[in-house]
Amino acid sequence: MISIFFLFLKIFAGVAFLALVIALALLFDGVDRIVNARMQRRYGPPLLQPIYDILKLMGKENIVPRRASKIFFVASPWLAVASSLMVFLYIPSGSFPAVLGTEGDMILVVYLLAMSGLLMAVGGFASGNPIASIGAGREITLMMSYEFPLAVVVCTMAWVAYRVGLPGAPFNLETFANQSIWQAVGKTGAFGLLCLFVSLVLVVPGETGKGPMDIPEAKTEILDGLIIEYSGTNLAMFKLTFALRSFAISVFMTSLFLPISFASMFGISGIIVAVLDFVFFWVKVFAVQMVFVTLMRTAFGRLKIWQASKFYVVRATGLSLAGMILLSIDVLLR
Repeated sequence: MISIFFLFLKIFAGVAFLALVIALALLFDGVDRIVNARMQRRYGPPLLQPIYDILKLMGKENIVPRRASKIFFVASPWLAVASSLMVFLYIPSGSFPAVLGTEGDMILVVYLLAMSGLLMAVGGFASGNPIASIGAGREITLMMSYEFPLAVVVCTMAWVAYRVGLPGAPFNLETFANQSIWQAVGKTGAFGLLCLFVSLVLVVPGETGKGPMDIPEAKTEILDGLIIEYSGTNLAMFKLTFALRSFAISVFMTSLFLPISFASMFGISGIIVAVLDFVFFWVKVFAVQMVFVTLMRTAFGRLKIWQASKFYVVRATGLSLAGMILLSIDVLLR
């Protein structure tokens, strides 16, 4: 009976947490639009415009193209939303542990983020539209380019956590949330961590599909790209996926590199401190999203797909490898 009670309690906590995540993702997306507009000397839409858009689309008719593969066309947006939401169940929020925390959280997060992008590409290919196929091909090219530096960051962080003796499993995000890895390395290691952090920042536009990496859905070039044939609830699910992916990479970056909390700063605990840490965590996520998503997409123009691929394969990968080498030197010489 006790195990069944805890199972239902975890399910309830997971559903409530995901509802909060969806609300925050759409609100942050609304702020993103407003800030982007103000930086371009425009007024911008209302704060709740993303929520209005989702609700409006969910009341429209779903149109399936005649030449589409119906099963994949309809299932892709729903599975993309599900994989994006699953990411948040493995990320701790301040002093609160992850709902489904395990020993391999970071690996799961990377694969779930990749899965959401792959499912969007599947939807584009399944639509039977050549323009959507171009957008889907660009999505896969972009994803293959930034996945390697992302994998280097994750594996290096886990190896350093294991070698310096951080309490907890190396691939568990709670290991990095409970103790700052910046304090566990020397000056050379701190510079290596900075390289990894910057390389992860460079991955953010590709993962979110915004700013210079707004290539698969480029409206001025390929008319909405891979989502050109979607409408109604299916389009609403893709719009929600875009917001969740942007939110997820910001949450992941905050948990990994910015584990500052009131509990760690003052060495205190309690339910009030846990609630303050929970609120402070989402404030940090908001700051990360504004700086590394909104400002970057406003300040930089769109790249061509070959330029974006070269940027990740050469520059972002090189920077992540440099960080890995510096951290290896720092750890091995301690």
